[in-house]
Amino acid sequence: MNLLPRIAEVTEENLADHPGAICFINPKNEYYDLKVGWLKDQFKLGMRIKLIYIDGEKSPKGFIEYVPGEFCWRPVKAEGYLFIHCLWTHDKKYRNSGLGKKLIDEAENDASGMNGVAVLTSDGSFMVNSKIFLKNGYKLTETSGKDQLLVKQFRSAPLPVFNKSGQDLSNYKGLTIIYSRQCPWVARFIEEVKPVLESENLKPDFIEIKTHTDAQRAPSLYGVFNLIYDGKLLADRYISTTRFLNIINKEIK
Repeated sequence: MNLLPRIAEVTEENLADHPGAICFINPKNEYYDLKVGWLKDQFKLGMRIKLIYIDGEKSPKGFIEYVPGEFCWRPVKAEGYLFIHCLWTHDKKYRNSGLGKKLIDEAENDASGMNGVAVLTSDGSFMVNSKIFLKNGYKLTETSGKDQLLVKQFRSAPLPVFNKSGQDLSNYKGLTIIYSRQCPWVARFIEEVKPVLESENLKPDFIEIKTHTDAQRAPSLYGVFNLIYDGKLLADRYISTTRFLNIINKEIK
């Protein structure tokens, strides 16, 4: 397939021109603005977002978000590295056409002068799979359950590692929901679940992760969503209200 891909960098100034940067949330949706507000704060700390467009297609077909490691929103210690938060490519028509590699190349080019690039991948939902990084020279350095930490080093330096300082769940009593606006789907869940909580007579503690420092101490590696009951992690990714009810009926009632 003879593609003509174009990379566009998203900034605070042109964010309105690239609604695809907000994770498939319609710009008219109230949760869109929550992510926009979060992004504006992160741009000041060096976060970069790049989209890949194909000539003749209106919407972007790929996305990458990365930040200097010391400001990453995952429980990872990666100072001196560039850290990739998210990578996706969209549309089966362009599968295996090299779009993901082009986005990874963008991150690696922007990491010039740093120790390398790190990324947290997963066999679960809402995170990129490790295969594309392994094919592009990244090395597996740590695993935890379904999640993996991968690194491509540019020079000799201490490797990034999981930060396990927040993974002692014994202090969480009752039902606790820890979340961040980094993911607009998580922010959406927080509002959608409130009527369900009322109908089920549940009163969880809500804890919002507001800084990268707090995100690096989150109970789970995805970091920005954690559903905990009496010290047990019940969910670590965005879930629907139906899935939430299923978990409640199984684990609490």
